Amino acid sequence: METEVCFSAPSDWTIRSVEDVCSRVTSGGTPSRREHAYYSGGRWPWVKTQELQDKWLEDTDEHITEAAVSESSAKVLPTNTVLLAMYGATVGQLALLRRPMTCNQACCAMIVDEREADYRYLFYQLLHARPQLKSLATGAAQQNLSGVVIKSLRFPFPKLSEQRAITYILGILDDKIELNRRMNETLEAMAQAIFQSWFVDFDPVRAKAEGRDPGLPKEIVDLFPDRFEESELGEIPAGWEVGTFGEVAENPRRGIEPAKIQESTPYIGLEHMPRRCIALADWDHADALESNKFEFRRGEILFGKLRPYFHKVGIAPVGGVCSTDILVIAPKQPTWFGFVLEHASSVEFVNHTDAASTGTKMPRTNWQDMRRYQIVLPPVPVAAAFTAQVQPLVKRIVANIHESRTLAALRGTLLPKLISGELRVKRAERFTSEVA
Repeated sequence: METEVCFSAPSDWTIRSVEDVCSRVTSGGTPSRREHAYYSGGRWPWVKTQELQDKWLEDTDEHITEAAVSESSAKVLPTNTVLLAMYGATVGQLALLRRPMTCNQACCAMIVDEREADYRYLFYQLLHARPQLKSLATGAAQQNLSGVVIKSLRFPFPKLSEQRAITYILGILDDKIELNRRMNETLEAMAQAIFQSWFVDFDPVRAKAEGRDPGLPKEIVDLFPDRFEESELGEIPAGWEVGTFGEVAENPRRGIEPAKIQESTPYIGLEHMPRRCIALADWDHADALESNKFEFRRGEILFGKLRPYFHKVGIAPVGGVCSTDILVIAPKQPTWFGFVLEHASSVEFVNHTDAASTGTKMPRTNWQDMRRYQIVLPPVPVAAAFTAQVQPLVKRIVANIHESRTLAALRGTLLPKLISGELRVKRAERFTSEVA
């Protein structure tokens, strides 16, 4: 059986199956979870389908040991393996392995023969063909894309030189998107480090108390005291107070009915929010909403209140509407923005909301418990100085998000044209030799 998913191609291109261009097409395996040691300090990253996000995969949540590999159907897959999700809601999701890894049985692993094809070209063909792949999946309760069907998928392939030219062009866009993502991680880590130093470890105060240079501009150093005093939360900087999160933050509840929401309005649901990352780079439009939502404004903080242990907290890069399972948080005064953001996205705050959440299977937190969270409140000038440090970092994060979405839209335009041959890369051999 052979399954064509792309029918139009230039006459000098060859229609080939996945099996034709791969040295091996296989699935993974799941080591016995009865052996906890299989997952303790293992060498091999173990990929699950929810980790396939249509991009390079650097690492995974779980690692398995050599013993887990040798005593199960798990296989060590080489760098540049193409992974495709075969089962469930993630059917059709893809990844490229940045280093050797293993995967579970719900992933199909395609190891491309570099003499036959460029692995990135196959990745882009599969990415373009996702709607057809989903239509080929069978099963009522859970969609299933079989290995036999995957092997039989047929695509048009130009010469290797043209494949590499095509993937180079698309790869430039993907690499810039990935660079923006990593830059945002770094910017977020910088903001967290300053917050930890000023408001958790109280480094400037300790340095002044010990007669050391805090390493900050004088106008900032002068804002901090040079001694500590006791409080109900332990030792805190002199002149600072113990207060609650609700003293500096609020929960704007701007409910809106679906009939009053314009179709073009950005919509953010829990499914759009990444874990442990304030950069919210994904959203849909409100054209299919059928229930009440909350309005939010650009720059406000969104907090996933359903299963708060998932740690879904981020900055709204646009104004729009969100699921009612998301709380909108805003500082009461602009000077407290950085302080509120870093507290709301901290592990300690998320753990507090999780401990106070109600419901067994679907625990939810609420604003009343969040607002009672005890914190050490600095004087307003210190909070303002911190916001001045954090605001440019957040603006850069938001700018990177919008740039990446523009690049993704450009890739979405170019992808079908390049891999169908509608748009040809002229002098591909010369092109690839120049960029190699």
